[in-house]
Amino acid sequence: MTEQPERVTRYFEDYVPGTVIDCGTFTLSEADIIAFARQYDPQPFHVDPVAAKDGPFGGLIASGWHTTSMMMRHLVDYYVSPESSIGSPGVDEIRWPRPVRPGDTLHVRATVKQARRSASKPDRGIVTTLAELLNTGGDLVMRVTANNFILLRDPGR
Repeated sequence: MTEQPERVTRYFEDYVPGTVIDCGTFTLSEADIIAFARQYDPQPFHVDPVAAKDGPFGGLIASGWHTTSMMMRHLVDYYVSPESSIGSPGVDEIRWPRPVRPGDTLHVRATVKQARRSASKPDRGIVTTLAELLNTGGDLVMRVTANNFILLRDPGR
C-alpha cells in the first residue's frame, strides 16, 4: 500500500479555483477487478481473463464504474470533508480515455475549477471540481467534472 495524504477539514472558503489537491493512490489487482465486475459489470473483458485476451482491449480491464467508485472513496477521504460536504447535484461529464489493467496503481488528483456562493442559501457554496485518475506512467485513465454543495466556515462573512 502506498502512503496516503493527510485528511484535511475543508470548508467552502478553502476551495480556491486553481488549487490542486493530491488525494492519494490505489492499486487494482486482477482479483479486485473480477470481483467487482462479477457483481456490477459482468462483461467478458472485465470478468474472464482468457476471453478478454481476444476481446477489444487485448486483456482484462477494470470496469469504469469500479475506478469511479475507488476514486470517489479517495475524494471523500482526502478532498471533501464530512464537516462541510452536504451532497452533490451531480456530475457534468465522466470519461475513461484509457483502460485500467490489473496491477495498475492509480493517482487521484482534484482541481478546483470554480467556487461560487449560493444565491439562495447563504450558508453554502457550489464547488466545481475536475477529478482525474492517472496511471503509473502518468496517463489519464479517467476524468470527471463534479459539483458539490459545501458549507461555509463563517456564513456571516
